Amino acid sequence: MNVLGIETSCDETAAAIVCDADTGGGTILSNVVLSQLDDHRPFGGVVPEIAARAHLDHLDSIIARALDDADMTLDAIDGVAATAGPGLIGGVHVGSMTAKAIASARGLPFIAVNHLEAHALTARLTNGVAFPYLLLLVSGGHCQLLAVTGLGAYELLGTTIDDAIGEAFDKTAKLLGLGFPGGPAVQDAALQGDARRFDLPRPLKGRAGCDFSFSGLKTAVRQTALKIEGTASDQDIRDLAASFQAAVCDTVADRCRNAFKMFAETCGTAPPALVAAGGVAANLALRDTLERTCTKNDIELVVPPPALCTDNAAMVAWAGLERLRAGITSPLDFRPRPRWPLAELRATE
Repeated sequence: MNVLGIETSCDETAAAIVCDADTGGGTILSNVVLSQLDDHRPFGGVVPEIAARAHLDHLDSIIARALDDADMTLDAIDGVAATAGPGLIGGVHVGSMTAKAIASARGLPFIAVNHLEAHALTARLTNGVAFPYLLLLVSGGHCQLLAVTGLGAYELLGTTIDDAIGEAFDKTAKLLGLGFPGGPAVQDAALQGDARRFDLPRPLKGRAGCDFSFSGLKTAVRQTALKIEGTASDQDIRDLAASFQAAVCDTVADRCRNAFKMFAETCGTAPPALVAAGGVAANLALRDTLERTCTKNDIELVVPPPALCTDNAAMVAWAGLERLRAGITSPLDFRPRPRWPLAELRATE
C-alpha cells in the first residue's frame, strides 16, 4: 500500500508518501518538509496564526512535490493520513481538512493520526522494531516514558510534572541569547563548553518513579546567568550551555534506568529496546548518554535518523499505513484536537 501523509501540527508544512516493505518496516518514497523558522525567528518562538497561514499557503504545492518525488499520482495512493492532534489547532485544521478533501474526492480512506503516535511508531518504519518496547518521547511540548505493547496500546510510566525537555532547551537558549530554535543552539554552544564548570541540579535524580522535572534546572540556569551578568564572556555562555545539557542528560538517564525496572514489572519482561523519539532525540549528547545507559543494561537503543526525529510527514504516513493495514480508518467528520494524550489513544480510534 502507498499512503500519503500530511503534517501541519506546528511550524513545518510537510507531505510524504510511504509504502509497505517486505522486511516489516516501510519505504519512504518521498518526504518533503518546508520549515517556517525564518517566519518565526523574529518573535523568538512559533506564532500560531503565522504558522496556520503558512500551512494554508504552501500545503498544496508541498503535496504536489511529494507526489512528483515519488513519481506517482493520486491514482496510486491507497489512503490519506494527516496529523489530527495534538498541536496548534489552526495548523491541525489545515492539514486534516486537506486530507479529508483528497480522501473524499478520490474515494480513499482517511486516517486521523495522533502526532505522538507517529513519533512513537517511527522506529518501526526505520528499524522494523517489534512490540513491545520502551518509548522515551522527548519534544518541545512532551517528555514521557511509555510502555508500547501494540498499535494504540501505550501505558504511561512517567511524564514531566512541569516543563517539557524541549521547552527547557528553548528557554535556556533564550536566556543565554543563543537564538531560535533553542535545541540546536544550545547543542552547538555546548560543543565548545566545559560541562563541569557550573554545578547545576539534576531534578528528581535518585528518586523513585519515572517522572521528570525541569523547572528547578531552568531556575538554576537563570540564577547562574544573573551572577555572571555584565561580565560573562562567550566562553562563560558556552560553559553554562554545556553544564545545562549535561544536567539534562544525567536526569534523563536516571529516569530511564527506573523505567527499565517499571517496564519489567508492567510487561513481565525487560524492555528489549528503548526507542527515543521526538525532536530532542536528535540531540547528540543525549544520544550518547542513552547509548551508554542502554549498553550497561543490555538493552538496544533505537533512535531514528535526525530528520525523522523532528516533525515530518513520513512518520504520519507510516502511522496511517499501520492503522490502515489493521483495518482502522477514521470518519470524515473526525474533529481535530489540540490535546490528545497518547496514553488515552485506542487502536480503534
